Amino acid sequence: MIDNHFSNMERAEVLTQALPYIRRYTGKVVVIKYGGNAMINEQLKEQVMEDIALLWLIGVKVVLVHGGGPEINELMDKLGKKPEFVNGLRVTDKETMDIVQMVLAGKVNKTLVNLLEMKGCKAMGISGMDGRLIECKIKDEQLGYVGKITKIHIDPVIDLLEKGYTPVISTVGCDKAGNTYNINGDTAAAYIAGALNAERLIMMTDIAGLLRDKDDSSTLIAEVTVPEAKELQKEGIISGGMIPKVECCIEAIEKGVKNVIIMDGRVPHSILMELLTDEGAGTMVTGG
Repeated sequence: MIDNHFSNMERAEVLTQALPYIRRYTGKVVVIKYGGNAMINEQLKEQVMEDIALLWLIGVKVVLVHGGGPEINELMDKLGKKPEFVNGLRVTDKETMDIVQMVLAGKVNKTLVNLLEMKGCKAMGISGMDGRLIECKIKDEQLGYVGKITKIHIDPVIDLLEKGYTPVISTVGCDKAGNTYNINGDTAAAYIAGALNAERLIMMTDIAGLLRDKDDSSTLIAEVTVPEAKELQKEGIISGGMIPKVECCIEAIEKGVKNVIIMDGRVPHSILMELLTDEGAGTMVTGG
């Protein structure tokens, strides 16, 4: 956002312009769903962690919810196991569930925690199983151990926030019998943001936001209400893989989140652009 060609005066001006937004978000909860290309590209990953560390330093209570699909696929490939999907959801037998748990709650989660700590941000990694944060049941028998969320026990996240940590949450849940489940990251983020009455939920994706023409980024819809989003879905403007993402946005709003942003995580420092500048980024979904 600031490069070496800027004078000190210009840098000071940028910081001054950010002041109203810093006032608005300091002490507030912002949930970030992290995935897509921003999670694969190492340079983008560094920039996302820098954004979160800066927000933490100015007093924003960030909760980072992450997936890790490509890393899961990579380990499955090494183990000679072919990924299967039904309607965009991973078919998860017991062996695949073990892999999901190892990758998400282990490698990916702890890598992100370490990166945040290196940027000067206090972070703590937990999974949906810790403190039974994400309680669930089987979503669909044909999908195996894919979970449908039945309850969020949010106390562990609140405890971490109150102690000054940034919670980093992997989306693995469990049921009352102790079985573990793979949980859709967008859905988990929506439920967690709702349980926290978050000021904002940011959904990082690989597209600019909601587009009237999916092949033309200039048709970006800057803001949409929940009723308008439902109408756009009926009209077929919201289609394909964007449908479940928008449904998660609506779910979050209905559960008490002030507003949700769908934005392009491939844009450097897009989180700071969205929260701390007039420009913003992506599409804002509001209750209307």
